[in-house]
Formats: sequence, structure tokens, C-alpha cells
Amino acid sequence: MTAQRGFRFGVNMVVPKSRAAWVEKCRRAEELGYDVIGIADHLGVPAPFPAMILAAEATQRVRLNTFVLNTPFYNPTLLARDVATADLFTDGRIELGLGAGYVKAEFEAAGIPFESGGARVDHLERTVATLRKLFADPEYVPRPVQQPGPPLLVAGWGDRLLSVAAEHADIVAFTGAATTAAGALRVAGPAEMADRVAFARNRLGARVDEVEFNLLIQWVLPSSEVPASVAEFGAILPADVDGRPERLPIVLVGSPEEIADRVVDLRKTYGFGYFTVLEPSMETFAPAMRILRSLD
Repeated sequence: MTAQRGFRFGVNMVVPKSRAAWVEKCRRAEELGYDVIGIADHLGVPAPFPAMILAAEATQRVRLNTFVLNTPFYNPTLLARDVATADLFTDGRIELGLGAGYVKAEFEAAGIPFESGGARVDHLERTVATLRKLFADPEYVPRPVQQPGPPLLVAGWGDRLLSVAAEHADIVAFTGAATTAAGALRVAGPAEMADRVAFARNRLGARVDEVEFNLLIQWVLPSSEVPASVAEFGAILPADVDGRPERLPIVLVGSPEEIADRVVDLRKTYGFGYFTVLEPSMETFAPAMRILRSLD
């Protein structure tokens, strides 16, 4: 079990179409008490680095992260420049989240080969090595404020990606779901989550108490919405939840008090201390977050 640390909470958001709307949304996230604003990296929405810099201008304390970059989209040396510039212009409030990319259609639209999962993870690992090397160079310009570079979050699920995360990351982010070769969503139940966390802990070795564990929460629901969610997602529920989505590690259900209790249980069971919710759950999760703050 990773050493228990204080909770951190993030919200992963999609940048809206106007500057004013993005500023308002970021200020609202900070007002609600979130520690981190995450920005998704997909085609069809604004680019993450300009969005992070504007979010920093609009807020006072909240940290900003890429949650997560499709790393194969980026040349590692050029990415280092973007990361360092963003960290400089936000006074050191950046967390760098990296993933291997999974949406084949986006790669095709960008004219970038959608290589095998192993090849995409290899590119991610090369990217991390390049960033580490450049940021360790005292002559490197632009110089990031945080040394030796912004904290690194690596998100994944499979053995290879979790191994890279365990070797290099400051934060290991568990997606709680995977996509099949056909592109369908496969959601993990408690047993598979326990297996993935145990695998990462084993690979971390002596680093296990130094690394933060993040969990991406896909749904935060009042109890009244559970029947509808069963009807919508029943086909992808794993066998060990017995048709009850509230048993999924990536689903929080109930009153603020019940949700807070479930988060405490997830920390005790798996070692998660850093939780990220999706934008539609930002307001719903906030009352539970306030309860959780009082426990640390």
C-alpha cells in the first residue's frame, strides 16, 4: 500500500468555444475547491497548452494538467519546448499528463500512423527520456520553473504502460477501463482494478511510497439515476459487480456523504489519493469533496 497522503481532486474539462466561457468555467472549478484542472487532448477541441496558460491567468492557485496528451502526436523535442513554456508562463503550476493514445480515427485524421500499442508506448517512453534529458540540462531554454521539470503523470492500464509509469512517473493514473481491439469500451470491476494496482505497486518497488495514485472517475450519480445507468451501461458491466454499477471503482453513487465514504474506501482498498472527475460531474462531486477535505 502506498503511504497515505492528503486527498487531491481534479476535474477534467473540455475547452468551450469562447474565451469568456473557459475563464468562467476555470474560476468555477477553483471556487468549488478543485486542486487541478485537467484539459483533454482531442481533435475538434482547442489545444491544451494555450488553454492551460489562459486557465492560469484566470485563476489563483489551481494547478493545470494535460489529462492526457496523445503522446504519439508529438515530437519529443518540440513537446519539451511547449511544456517548459507553459510551466514558465504559469509560474510553475503545470502537471504533465501523458498517455499512449487510443482513438484510431484521430490518428487517421491527423495523418499519423496508428501503430501497435507497444509502438505507441515505446514512443511515450522515448518522450519521457527526452524530456528528462533536456530539463536536466542547465543550459536548456526555455527553463521550466519546476525543477527538474513539471511532475509527470502517466495514465494507462496494460502491463507495458503501467511498467513505464512505474519507472518514470510521479503520478500513476489508472483509467479503470480499456478499449478492445474493435474500439469498444471494457470497464474494469473490483478484481481487475486490484490486479492492476498490485501490478503497478510491484513494479514501483522502492518508489512505491513516493508515487501518487490517481483514479479517473467516469460517473458521479445520485441514487435515483442508477436504474437508468444500468439500462445504458449494463452490457459493459463486468461479472463481479453483479449488475450494480455502484460497485465499479470508477463510479460514485449516492448522497455526498455516501460518495465521501466510497472515496475513503477506495483510498483504503487501492491506495488512491488523487481523484479526477469528468466535467459533467464537477458540481455533483463538489459537496462530497468538501466533506473529504474535513477528513485530512
